[in-house]
Amino acid sequence: MLSSIHTPRLLRFSNLKSLKCLSTSQSQPTPLPSTTPPPHSQILTTRKSLLSREISAVDLATTFLHRLNHTEPKIKSFLYISDVVLKEAEEIDRKIAANEEVGPLVGVLIGVKDNICTCDMPSTAGSKILENYKPPFDATVVGNVKECGGIVVGKTNMDEFGMGSTTEGSAYQVTANPWDLSRVPGGSSGGSAAAVSARQCMVSLGSDTGGSVRQPASFCGVVGLKPTYGRVSRYGLMAYASSLDVIGCFGSSVADAGILLHAISGHDKFDATSSKREVPDFASQFVASDHLDSKPLKGLRVGLIRETIEDGVDLEVISSIRGAASHLEELGCTVTEVSLPSFSLGLPAYYILASSESSSNLSRYDGVRYGKQVVADELNSLYGESRAGGFGSEVKMRILMGTYGLSAGYYDAYYKRAQQVRTLVRESFRAALDENDILISPAAPSAAYKIGEKKNDPLSMYAGDIMTVNVNLAGLPALVLPCGFVDNKSVALPVGIQMIGAAFEEEKLLKVGHIFEQTLQGCSFIPPLVADELPC
Repeated sequence: MLSSIHTPRLLRFSNLKSLKCLSTSQSQPTPLPSTTPPPHSQILTTRKSLLSREISAVDLATTFLHRLNHTEPKIKSFLYISDVVLKEAEEIDRKIAANEEVGPLVGVLIGVKDNICTCDMPSTAGSKILENYKPPFDATVVGNVKECGGIVVGKTNMDEFGMGSTTEGSAYQVTANPWDLSRVPGGSSGGSAAAVSARQCMVSLGSDTGGSVRQPASFCGVVGLKPTYGRVSRYGLMAYASSLDVIGCFGSSVADAGILLHAISGHDKFDATSSKREVPDFASQFVASDHLDSKPLKGLRVGLIRETIEDGVDLEVISSIRGAASHLEELGCTVTEVSLPSFSLGLPAYYILASSESSSNLSRYDGVRYGKQVVADELNSLYGESRAGGFGSEVKMRILMGTYGLSAGYYDAYYKRAQQVRTLVRESFRAALDENDILISPAAPSAAYKIGEKKNDPLSMYAGDIMTVNVNLAGLPALVLPCGFVDNKSVALPVGIQMIGAAFEEEKLLKVGHIFEQTLQGCSFIPPLVADELPC
């Protein structure tokens, strides 16, 4: 039982316990639908199979819960599992039987990162200071998912408050990479990426402040989509760095990530930073491979960022990215190297800005209004001791860094200068995207590294974000999808290519990514843990 391996936080698995009470024929996993619609998409397959009565939502949910029950003790993607998954699936079956209207995500099982508020489940941001906290409302994106018929499976593990690149920074447990259990899944959305990679859920939601969707997507061999800043409401997302935070999507295909993005996008009256731009039909960009021309991307201009394939990047990663660039050329693209001179400046600027904003945002966790509270005789002691016992070491360090950067006498030298660098980064991207339709780069300088390898070397861990932070500084959309492997002797580890577009041009990225994905030959991005032991 999963509940026997938790420590120290309780995992609620009453729905999984009920599976053991089913008959032998019921407890066996139901094969997933084999009928595949023209665009490769688990979401579209699920909807078609449910509406045609080929499979029931209960059978589908049982299959995924069986797989989750089997793999979770090894992977530890989830901090909490919903106990109403089967009940919600039964309601979907009732609606379909009564020919009632159902949404575009009907029956889709979705994981939600633990810093995104859910009113019926704890939301702790992976921190002890919010242990057992249950918000009184759903985040806008969670509400959108539920309205579209999606079923929230549970809350996924993460680095505390999104501060980390390995998911080792969680206050509760360490998540493993489904490709190699001795390796990290990336972070801070490592739980969401690992859950999709291990097929514990169909899609998942994460947050991306400096690469926290894209880097774990690369490490876990799944698709990760960071939308333009403002495309998706942040209402209900626990703030880390408000000018950088974005809610993003994970899927096992580009189509699934795009369909999920469409469901959660749009203006929100509760979020003044959300855009009022019309949300396009992203699914219209997904064309089946047998309907593609011989050069489906003819005329597309692609810029390979030179600074991302130089010293400091693993040679096998560079080889995979150059191979992906060659594949894009075969599809009709014109690929040229472009230089972004300010690229290397983005990393230090990002950490100054993000830490500064976090020192302000996390001041609300004082032990008074909600969260962990210690008994103290006077207010300053209550504040200090509640935060000392509730925050982990990484969060404390970043709060102190940010407070220092904003302090009198240092503001101009650090925070102001970092904002000036941010402007330079934006301008360099704008210039490059004026000459190119998309830009490409690795999503990370290496494949997934060993658990514990960089835990005591924060500067090395921070350097791993160099490929992604600039996109957040510029507020641009980016798509990561697997493009190859690094040979690690015992098992091959996936490598992701990052595609960057101009603001609000997710549609273009999804089109290019979908065609790239469908035409990439000879690669299966299903981890051995899943492929060998369970039906996919």
